[in-house]
Amino acid sequence: MVRKIVVIAGASAGIGRATAIEFGRQGWRVALLARSPEGLEGARRDVEAAGGEALVIPTDVAEQAQVEAAAERVEREWGPIDVWVNNAMATVFCDALRVSSEDFVRATSVTYFGSVWGILAALRRMKPRNAGTIVQVGSALAYRSIPLQSVYCGAKSAIRGYIDSLRSELIHDKSRVHLTMVQLSAFNTPQFDWARNCMGKRPQPLGKIFQPEIAARGIYWAATHRRRELWVGLPAVEAILGTRILPGFLDRRLALKAYDGQLTDERDGPRADNLYAPMPGDRGAHGRFDDRASSSSRELWWSTHRWNALAVTLGLLVLLAVSAATAW
Repeated sequence: MVRKIVVIAGASAGIGRATAIEFGRQGWRVALLARSPEGLEGARRDVEAAGGEALVIPTDVAEQAQVEAAAERVEREWGPIDVWVNNAMATVFCDALRVSSEDFVRATSVTYFGSVWGILAALRRMKPRNAGTIVQVGSALAYRSIPLQSVYCGAKSAIRGYIDSLRSELIHDKSRVHLTMVQLSAFNTPQFDWARNCMGKRPQPLGKIFQPEIAARGIYWAATHRRRELWVGLPAVEAILGTRILPGFLDRRLALKAYDGQLTDERDGPRADNLYAPMPGDRGAHGRFDDRASSSSRELWWSTHRWNALAVTLGLLVLLAVSAATAW
């Protein structure tokens, strides 16, 4: 059996780790890109245990040369890349005026430029072959920004704009390379314990929390289907549609709810974070919110089974019509 090849940037922990395992479960060769040696080794073991093959490539995605070298190594050792997944990110929990210029540049370099470098590395290899898929892991925050994460929200919005531009270029060139975004809700990942934080209290996801395996299933589905964009979790749908309809109302609602909603009552004193260097140890896919996180999403099923859902809906309407007619 010829195994397909996927590159996952940000594969050592959180959603990237869960996504690597999902691709491994489907029998893929999975190239693992991240900074943490311990996290990468943990991901390698998980992928191989799931049935896939793994290639560990320590990479700081903020450095274009490292991303390009990683792509070159994958194709040299394994062959043509079928799918590239951009998942690496960095955030800062802090009101905008207290974010230092250095932190702003670093978080943007990882979240925005890291995605750009990954997309370009993939396109340089996929476009001449006229084949391949690039999956950009995004967020509902690319559409609906929230307070205390202006740096992250800005970077996610920027990458959405960049991708929209590239889509038009690919259409113009009649390219078969597929570029898709997966916009996520809030997930139970380790980022809330390693992100830089100046608020004095431990951060937490805003709203309903999902387990990272749900995001992984959505990302895998997007990588194997030609959908322009996939929204994962009903809160993402509500946030994206809500900001199109009532942006001013959401501005005010988030001003009232999103400060306390993102912070627990626990103190978060001076501690190490992963903005400039990886945290020690293997953090895995899950954060500290297992007791609050949902392991299912009806919205994801409906989104990935649209024709089935339409058939069921039409069938119900027909039954209601028949019932109404016979009642007369």
